[in-house]
Amino acid sequence: MDLREILNNLSSSNGVSGEESSAGAAALKLLKKYCPDAYIDEMGSVIGTVGSYKANVPHILLDAHLDQVGFIVTYITEEGFVKVGNVGGLDMRIMPAQNVLLHGKQTINGVIASIPPHLSNGEQKVSDVTELLIDTGYDKAELSEIIALGDRVTFDTPFMQLQDKRIAAHSMDDRCGIAAILYALELMHEKELSCNLTVLFSSQEEVGECGAETAVYNINPDIAVAVDVTFAMGHGDDPVKCGKLENGPMIGISPTLSREVSNSLIHTAKEKNIPWQSEIMNGTTGTNADRFSVSRGGVKSCTLSIPLRYMHTPSEVISIADVENTGKLLAEWIMGGYIC
Repeated sequence: MDLREILNNLSSSNGVSGEESSAGAAALKLLKKYCPDAYIDEMGSVIGTVGSYKANVPHILLDAHLDQVGFIVTYITEEGFVKVGNVGGLDMRIMPAQNVLLHGKQTINGVIASIPPHLSNGEQKVSDVTELLIDTGYDKAELSEIIALGDRVTFDTPFMQLQDKRIAAHSMDDRCGIAAILYALELMHEKELSCNLTVLFSSQEEVGECGAETAVYNINPDIAVAVDVTFAMGHGDDPVKCGKLENGPMIGISPTLSREVSNSLIHTAKEKNIPWQSEIMNGTTGTNADRFSVSRGGVKSCTLSIPLRYMHTPSEVISIADVENTGKLLAEWIMGGYIC
């Protein structure tokens, strides 16, 4: 499996929260190799079942979210500039002069307006999202034929190969989680499992985990693992709050997570010599696991997070080695029956 190609494919698919159809179609196509019955539900989430149903065995759910942060069009000015609101958390410090794509009747290029330093009198003001203006080169009449209020806007940054196995691209949160689950499925392909296994690539995580909340109710698993991203150490970052690139996935430990599942993942990693790190959280996790754990009568849930630098920016950095090790850990954990 060429994870670099898969990550490039997934990151090139538009999927700002609530408009995940392009990303969903790309993920669905990849998932159907392992789950021929895979489909897209009413919320835009992709769901598939591995193999046939078995009675009296645990039902495991593996999840990663489809959606990415971005913008939504709120207004077009008389001069033809586009005003936007943020979809998900964005760092406004880096927005001026960013290249973007506006997805309307057709996809067009734009750039977020920036005041030249020569005209700013040395001021370094951070704009609120409501102050951002996107310049497309069109006037209002032309633009109104292409773009409608409510259309989504994504960052337009290239998929870049960095040193060794590191890559930089937008939407690695959480397309790298999808890639990790696909890699796990490849490792388990055509092997007999001692559990029922469902895969969920969920919608609208960045705006409240909505796709996960509705899907888990219908799937009704016994155990759920949310594969997401977490903070990777960069220059000057706090090591208490961050993992390290190339040191493996971070296994979540939190009052809201199942310690039984966390311990079983740790046991698997140690026994199979798979690099791993711990991620200690003192409350909720900010991931889909928060929705899984309280679904119906409760689901044993855990997080498995891939270290990522520069989260929610146009250039998120990950290591493919961490994606591989996340997939290996999931596959060994499921095939080994450590919690089954």
